[in-house]
Amino acid sequence: MDIAAKARMAMRTRSPVSGILVGRVSNIADIVNETPAYIAIRQTYLEALPIAAAVLALHDGDLEIHAANTAWKRLDRQRVSGREHILDGVGCADEIVEVMNGDAAAKQFDWRDGGIIDGRHFTVSVAPLCASDRADARVLVTLLDRTSEVQTEKSLRLEMLTDSLTGLMNRAGFVEHLETRMADDGSENYAVMVVDLARFSRVNECVGSLGGDELIITVARRLLSTLRGYDLLARTGANEFAMVVRLIDGPGDVLHVARRVGEVLARPCKLSDFEIKVDCAIGCALAAESGVDAEKLVRHAQIALNEAKRTQRVEMYQPAALAASNRRFTLETELRRAIECESLDMAFQPLMSLDTGRIAGFEALARWNHPDLGIIQPAEFIAVAEESGLIVPLGRWALNRALATLKSWDEEAHRVLPLYVGVNLSAIQVARDDIAGLVGGALRDYHLSGYRLSVELTESAIVADPDRAGRTLDALKSVDAMLAMDDFGTGFSNLASLQKLPIDTLKIDRSFITGMLGDPDKVAIVRAILSLAQALGMTTTAEGIESRELAQTLAALGCTTGQGFFYAPALESGAALKFALDSLS
Repeated sequence: MDIAAKARMAMRTRSPVSGILVGRVSNIADIVNETPAYIAIRQTYLEALPIAAAVLALHDGDLEIHAANTAWKRLDRQRVSGREHILDGVGCADEIVEVMNGDAAAKQFDWRDGGIIDGRHFTVSVAPLCASDRADARVLVTLLDRTSEVQTEKSLRLEMLTDSLTGLMNRAGFVEHLETRMADDGSENYAVMVVDLARFSRVNECVGSLGGDELIITVARRLLSTLRGYDLLARTGANEFAMVVRLIDGPGDVLHVARRVGEVLARPCKLSDFEIKVDCAIGCALAAESGVDAEKLVRHAQIALNEAKRTQRVEMYQPAALAASNRRFTLETELRRAIECESLDMAFQPLMSLDTGRIAGFEALARWNHPDLGIIQPAEFIAVAEESGLIVPLGRWALNRALATLKSWDEEAHRVLPLYVGVNLSAIQVARDDIAGLVGGALRDYHLSGYRLSVELTESAIVADPDRAGRTLDALKSVDAMLAMDDFGTGFSNLASLQKLPIDTLKIDRSFITGMLGDPDKVAIVRAILSLAQALGMTTTAEGIESRELAQTLAALGCTTGQGFFYAPALESGAALKFALDSLS
């Protein structure tokens, strides 16, 4: 193929700038021989380009600049690397030579000239120009200076990965740094420790947000003092810090660091006129044991942290804890669906009069038989409901289902049955919901008298906020509902408050009833509770009666009603009605 043919092919396949340089020359030989006409046109178009541009060729194996515009020459004068010209770098030269040799039609790549701190960043574009052979091959090289853009990007990224208050890494930066370390050194060499500051919201309430910020900075400085040279500290939440701990002498290293953290935070912090002792919970996770990536390792440490908040000691992550956490999230999702679809069940356990042996009422108990998960115990799903806030809709569902069932029993029996139903309400629902309005509305909807409903509240619901509980109980009495204190004896009831509250029934916890006949201490406790209730004009209910002897003893002591397997377990609606009708006949 002759020179003209090669030039025409180049014009069809190569860059627009290369085509312009060729198209304005009438004779291809002008290009090859570097005639004045070609040189003038080439320089004119190079100067017209708004960025640094040059025509390069190979001479004795080295890159040689045949022409360059003013912007290029300015960069050469400002070069950082100190080389003969700005592109005389090994990596960059290799890319250019690859185009010159015909191994690539054109190339574009990013390149840094100089060091990490003082270097300049460019986007380099390389396009071939026509030549007679490879020895005379030339390329057009343009440089787009992206230094300001790269520096801005680095600044924004640094800001995105840094906590503005303490200057430490935030959670995103912490995870990214941990990933890098685990990839470089092996995950088995690292552990993550998460530190949570207790009562931090109270500090903000007491000394204000500025005081809270001062406390965070003080804690950050103290935590930094506990680190070794190869550990790392980050602030991963409002009152949460995380550490990457390098394991030099084995897993015990993380416990040593945790002990030092506890020691430095044990000293009170002085804020304004206050000296505040910072209590903390610490959870740890070992990368070698977890076998997971950085993000999951941090989550595992936080799972251990949740356990540490409960036990008040340093906790190491246990795989079973993750399974339990996943199950809780699964139950939360499924429970929300079950409440919305009303696919929960209600069982009823008889409440028997110990004096007459006849039925007095039923305690309504929620039951959940999931199609995939099977039977889920109330203690498990109620705990999930309280943790997730679903206890409020669950309590509303239970109240309506219990009253609807009681109304259906009356209709089926064609008379008003001498029965009441007891419904348990959580302390969380008492705090968040309009209990009195809810109960009053439900009684009206089902045309039931208030005395046929017993609202059962635990001691914790009353002790947590006695004033609110008192107002709630007074409002419930205004609709004639009965009130029962459930699990009495297991909490911390204030007897003075108990005297003022309009409670009708004390339910004695089963822990005092079970095995009572063989334990004089339990007998004494039950006798004391019964005497207290009698003095305050309250009735009593004993839970967990499992034998005739126990029922007779409680009746002799003056207990009003009882429930337990001696009489019947919790029954479904139809069986409960049959039990009631048989007892009343």
